[in-house]
Amino acid sequence: MPRLDLMATAAEPYKAFIQANTAITEGPLDRTVFELVKLRASQLNGCVFCIDMHSHDALEHGEDIDRLLQLAAWRESELYTEAERAALAYTEAATRLGEHGVPDEVWNAVTEHFSPEEAGHLVAAVALINAFNRLAVPLQTKPPRR
Repeated sequence: MPRLDLMATAAEPYKAFIQANTAITEGPLDRTVFELVKLRASQLNGCVFCIDMHSHDALEHGEDIDRLLQLAAWRESELYTEAERAALAYTEAATRLGEHGVPDEVWNAVTEHFSPEEAGHLVAAVALINAFNRLAVPLQTKPPRR
């Protein structure tokens, strides 16, 4: 049981998060990339609820189980495209936000593989999943038992 039910206590702000997610889903960013970055950011943030949800979502959208199993070690894996690698590197840099933010070489890889509109949706997707993680982790939201 989570510490707080946001739909009961902050319905309007929570609905705005859901609307933002819908806008990103309906945008130009490839759905596979979108699912991978949500899952990778959630892994980095230790969000069990989102890891569970986005793993199942990815599988339902046809993602290969081996790619999901290797996601935590994507740099060593041979299963990801160059565009996916650019998105995952951006996801890690933007999620961790070190002293210097997102390095130029990471951003340059994003702009090499994604149109400006796709890159904009990638930035929004990573920011939003980090926001969702920062709701679910402090509230101790657990995945459903399947």
